[in-house]
Amino acid sequence: MLTEGRIPEKRIKKREQTGKQVVPPEMQSLSDENSHSNGDILLSAQDVSKCYHLYNRPLDRLKEQLLSSVGKRYGKEFWALRGVSFQIRRGETFGIIGKNGSGKSTLLQIIAGILKPTDGFLQVNGKVAALLELGSGFNPDFTGRDNVYLNGSILGLSRIEIEQRFQEIVDFADIGPFIDQPVKSYSSGMFVRLAFAVATSVNAELLLIDEALAVGDVFFRQKCYRRLEELRRKGTSIILVSHSMVDVEQFCEKALLLDRGRQVYLGKSTEAVKHYYLLEQEQRVNEYMSRNNNEVSESGTTEFNEPEVVERMDESFTWPVESAFFDIEEKDNIGNGWAFCTRVAICDQGGQPCQVFSQGQQGVFYYEFEINRDIEVPIGGLVIHNDKGIIVHGKNTLQYGTSVPRKVRKGSRIRFCQAIRFDLAVGEYTFMVALAALDSATYNRRGMMPHQDLEGSVLRLANVQNAGSFAIVFKKQGDPVQLQHHGLCDLPGECRVQILS
Repeated sequence: MLTEGRIPEKRIKKREQTGKQVVPPEMQSLSDENSHSNGDILLSAQDVSKCYHLYNRPLDRLKEQLLSSVGKRYGKEFWALRGVSFQIRRGETFGIIGKNGSGKSTLLQIIAGILKPTDGFLQVNGKVAALLELGSGFNPDFTGRDNVYLNGSILGLSRIEIEQRFQEIVDFADIGPFIDQPVKSYSSGMFVRLAFAVATSVNAELLLIDEALAVGDVFFRQKCYRRLEELRRKGTSIILVSHSMVDVEQFCEKALLLDRGRQVYLGKSTEAVKHYYLLEQEQRVNEYMSRNNNEVSESGTTEFNEPEVVERMDESFTWPVESAFFDIEEKDNIGNGWAFCTRVAICDQGGQPCQVFSQGQQGVFYYEFEINRDIEVPIGGLVIHNDKGIIVHGKNTLQYGTSVPRKVRKGSRIRFCQAIRFDLAVGEYTFMVALAALDSATYNRRGMMPHQDLEGSVLRLANVQNAGSFAIVFKKQGDPVQLQHHGLCDLPGECRVQILS
C-alpha cells in the first residue's frame, strides 16, 4: 500500500481528471493462484512481517532485556517487511523488485530460512537453493574445490552427490586452474560463476537469485539464462531479485513490488515494472510541485511567463481522420493525473489506417495527450513489444532531438507523429505510448549530462499499455528473398563477396 501523504498512481479513464488509487495488497485477489490445486503451490506467504529493534547505544539493548518484564522500552521498532502475501506455483518465474531498502533481500532471506518472520506465515513445499549475497555459503580461505563441497553440503547435497556433479560444476563455472586457488583471490565475476554453478546443480524445487546475474560478462549471463530456462522447463520455480527491470520484465511471469517494506503491487511482471517506474516518480513529483510552489510564492501568480523562442515547432504533419483512431475508452490511462491520452492511431505512409505491414515498410504512429496542469518540456514516445513481451524498440522525442515547446499550459492538447521503418521479424506486435516532462534547466543541459542523470530527471506523466497492435508479414514476391533477415530486427549494413584463386 502506498503510505499516507504520497501521490498514488492513478488509472484515468478518458476525459476524467482524477483516477483511482493502486489497489492495496489487502484488496488484491489471489484467485488466480487459488484456482490451482494445492499441490501446484510451491510457496505460500501470508502477512509476512519482519521487525528489528534499533538502539542508540548497546547499553540500551541490555537495559530493555533486563526490564522487559515491566514493559520498559529503550529502542524503537523498524519494520523491514509488513503484511506481505503471495503464492508461487511450481515452474513459475517470479520477480521481486523495489528500491534499495524496500525489503527485497530480507524477504529472500526469510524464504531461504536464514531469517524467521516476526509475524505471518510462510511455507515452502520443496527443496530451496539460494544464491544470495556475494560470499554467502563460501569460506574465502578455502579453495574453489573445497568450497564446492562446502556450499554443496549447505544446500543439502551429500558428498557422493557432489562428487557425481563436480565436473559438471567445474565445466559450467569455467574458471580453469583457479578452482584450486583460495576464493579470496577470485574476481567478483569468477566468484559468481562458481556460486551459480553450484546453486543450479542441486535439483532444487525453488531457486533464489539475489542480484547475482548483474556480475559477469555478457557471455556468462547468456549461459546463466540458458541454464535457468532449462531448470524452468524441468519444473523448477525461480525467484529473481534484481534492479534490472528489463531482466524482470522479460524473464519473470509475475512480480512483487515492495516499497519501504510494504507490498505495493502483485501481478504480471510487465505491470509490476510499470508500477515500479511510477513509484519512482513520486519523489520527483513532490520536488516538481515544491519548486513550482516556491516560484508561485515569489512571483505571486500561477501563470507561466512567456518562454523565450528558442526553437521553431514543426506543425506541418497531417492528422488522420477520426475513424483511424483506436477505441481506447476501456484502456488504462496510467499516470499521476497530470495528463491523459485521448487518441492513438497507426497508419501507412499515405495516412491510411493500417495494421498489417510488410518487412521494411514504414508505419506512422499518431497519439495525443490532454494536459491537466502546466508542465515544462514535454517528452512523447512509444515502446514496441513482440508476442513474448520482449521490448524490440522504444524511442522518444528527446532521443530524436525533436523540437518541442518549453512550456505547455493546462488545457492544451499535444500531438505526436512518429514514423518507424518496420525492420522487424515477421509476427504480431503491441505498442504503448507515453508522455513525460523535463524541467527546462535540465533540458538545456541534456547534451552534457550522463544518461543516468538525465533519465533520473524525467517525470513520467501518463502511459497507455497495449494501446494498439499490428502485424509484420513477408515482403511481396519480386524482392531478392521474402524473409529479409533473421532475429528480432534488421540492422543497417552491407555484405561483399571476394573470390581468391
